[in-house]
Amino acid sequence: MDLGIAGKRALVCAASRGLGRGCAEALAREGVDVTICARTEADVKRAADEIGTAAGRRVGRVACDITTPAGRAAALAACPSPDILVNNAGGPPPGDFHDWDRDAWIRALDANMLTPIELIKATIDAMIERRYGRIVNITSSAVKAPIDVLGLSNGARSGLTGFVAGLARKVVRHGVTINNLLPGQFDTDRLRVTYAGRAKAAGRSIDEALAAGAAAVPAGRFGNAAEFGAVCAFLCSAHAGYIAGQNVLVDGGNYPGTF
Repeated sequence: MDLGIAGKRALVCAASRGLGRGCAEALAREGVDVTICARTEADVKRAADEIGTAAGRRVGRVACDITTPAGRAAALAACPSPDILVNNAGGPPPGDFHDWDRDAWIRALDANMLTPIELIKATIDAMIERRYGRIVNITSSAVKAPIDVLGLSNGARSGLTGFVAGLARKVVRHGVTINNLLPGQFDTDRLRVTYAGRAKAAGRSIDEALAAGAAAVPAGRFGNAAEFGAVCAFLCSAHAGYIAGQNVLVDGGNYPGTF
């Protein structure tokens, strides 16, 4: 299927690896002019070069911390007025809510709620003027099925979800859609760090912990970044203009509910 987005401009955040990179790769294959950002210059350069080589096109890059005003300014200078915005940032650490002070909450809110909102605010008016825009926020399956040790993430990402629910219904008539992608368990560096902690606590090897975790998913495996990116690319496509304000769960069937 031709997604109808060749020549569009996209800014993909936190895209040097993992799910962000999967989204950037999928968009670049569709002929989108992609700019990626991540914190480390060496990582973002390597990712941009590899994505560009695979797609046969140049991929822009900027090393910045997207959760800061200076980082957002640098990203938007590298990709002014994008047609497609993929919001993404690393999640806050797990833990016990008794241990989280105000600073911990502010850091979580800055990264996983306020940063996407600031980027939306900076880009959406131009999308409305062009009557085309696609905004995808990578959140978490924990928004739909909260995980107790991820309270910082649950709170911040749920706040973003509530904000998007209202705004998405105001702008869709102008050809601009905003949706959230909720990943379950994907084979990423973050997942392996999480399972390493679980393995240590349980006194087992990380391979045993990973095998048990994958077996517990109805699909019988963890997801991969390429299939996540494909879903993102479709939501960014010309065919997805009637999908707005949705929370799209990509979790191999792990969520047990009907709705």
